[in-house]
Amino acid sequence: MKIDRTRIEGPVVSGFSGGGFRVDDNVYLGLLLTPSRADGWTPPPLEALTAEAFAPLLALDPLPEFLLLGTGNRLRRPPPALEAALPFGIEVMDSRAAARAWGVLRAELRWIAAALYPLD
Repeated sequence: MKIDRTRIEGPVVSGFSGGGFRVDDNVYLGLLLTPSRADGWTPPPLEALTAEAFAPLLALDPLPEFLLLGTGNRLRRPPPALEAALPFGIEVMDSRAAARAWGVLRAELRWIAAALYPLD
């Protein structure tokens, strides 16, 4: 499936570079994405991940439908308490898959957020 990037509003992950993600003219190792912006993110180790790491996403109005959580080069499960602590659902996958899913879902104008761990 080909994504029509002209239809996507907000930041688009256009590629991968040296363990990070290319968005516009920037490369981010860790990345938080909202429908309106991309910000660098220095996440804690996955096993220590808490809702506080998503403060910018929790401030969105309205809240995202759900969070795409990219866990690096491979799928790893976050702490079970994390999902219960967030007011929106989480879809967990490796970071490359999450970056691709971001583009597809934003092309559908879905109001989502993403948090991508660096590629190891």
